[in-house]
Amino acid sequence: MTIETTHSKASTMDDRRIAEIYAEHGPVLRRFLLGLTNGEWHSAEDLLQETMVRAWRSGDRLPTDEKGLRTWLFTVGRRTAIDAARRRKARPTEVSLAAATNMARPDDTAGTVLAGQSLRRALRDLRPAQRLLLTQLYAQGMTVEQAAERLDIPAGTVRSRVHYALRAVRAALADLN
Repeated sequence: MTIETTHSKASTMDDRRIAEIYAEHGPVLRRFLLGLTNGEWHSAEDLLQETMVRAWRSGDRLPTDEKGLRTWLFTVGRRTAIDAARRRKARPTEVSLAAATNMARPDDTAGTVLAGQSLRRALRDLRPAQRLLLTQLYAQGMTVEQAAERLDIPAGTVRSRVHYALRAVRAALADLN
């Protein structure tokens, strides 16, 4: 007597093949999805995972040529992003952890509250890639090398983007004084 798995081999893909697809197309697809999520790393990762699950479930129906496969992955990724955006609109607005922790507390002075609002406004005006890097380096405590590896970009690019992002934040805060 054999134990049946929860999925049929006819309807799902071999695990090695999905790992190959992920290794080859994952980084490029992640960058594409980061653009669709305004640089929100976790949202892009969720969309990438959902796209890969759909590819795994599609099994034999995936295009066999690389160009067709990449087109299929990007189409599914884009549609997954659209579905996620529609779901967010259908429910109450989510508040990020960073926004919740930066909310004014009763013992905050008016100056502290205004400074926090000014900083949030300055960060909001940054390009998504710059904001993402500042979040990774200063809020999440990553090193430049870790951020570069995670985003699949050179460490020098990370340093450059962070430099210009900090310069823009300083300039925005200086304009308020």
